[in-house]
Amino acid sequence: MNTRADALEVAVRAARAAGRIIQDAQGHSFKVRHKGAVDLVTEIDEACEAEIRAILERDSPGVPILAEEGGGAWSRSTRWLVDPLDGTTNFVHGYPSYGVSVGLELDGEMVAGCIFDPIGGRTFTASLDGGAFCDDAPISVSNTETLINSLLLTGFPYDRRERVDYYLRFVRAFLTTARGIRRAGAASMDFVAVATGCADGFWEIGLSPWDVAAGALLVREAGGMVTDIDLSPLDLEGRRTLSSNGRIHAEMGTVLRELISSD
Repeated sequence: MNTRADALEVAVRAARAAGRIIQDAQGHSFKVRHKGAVDLVTEIDEACEAEIRAILERDSPGVPILAEEGGGAWSRSTRWLVDPLDGTTNFVHGYPSYGVSVGLELDGEMVAGCIFDPIGGRTFTASLDGGAFCDDAPISVSNTETLINSLLLTGFPYDRRERVDYYLRFVRAFLTTARGIRRAGAASMDFVAVATGCADGFWEIGLSPWDVAAGALLVREAGGMVTDIDLSPLDLEGRRTLSSNGRIHAEMGTVLRELISSD
């Protein structure tokens, strides 16, 4: 793996291989266990991660891996970031929003990322300064100029039962300042929606590096912006994410900063 193009090819191979496992499992029974009160993991998650790790270790030897189920390279500046099945709860219930996310961080900068959509069979890719694509077609963010005309996406972290009133403050604020809000339950596909212009903005608290890495690069290369919700530079381990088409970013950030400043 000598170039960013090589890295992207490796990410695509790994994501598609996991996607095939998910596609083969759709509609069949599988084992499910709880990692927390509302956090599920299945044998499919684990099989996908094992397949991805095997491909990455074979095709990019020496590059450490941080993945959702097996952990790994926390606080490393060069690493693969892997969510083998983002949207596990949706997958378990048969709700059609889940994906595979594989991204490469090199010296603290995201340089390659792939999100595979097992439902639509679509491959979303991005490389630093190389653009963003769905299969071979370029993608771009929306042209929506104002928050009041925007469709926004969000998600709720795993401590939502304990902090329900806190998270609903954010929803309430945007219900009065945006056209609409959706919550689909898979951050990777939320980033895809922003990158393809189907949605105009996305915010979420509590995301992990593997949730954000490939998606953030995809949105940026599609012409959008990704930062912390206070508009400071994105920290993959900061657990606060704001993504948009860029045009409404400042407006969204103003709403969010007012909420977090009143904590």
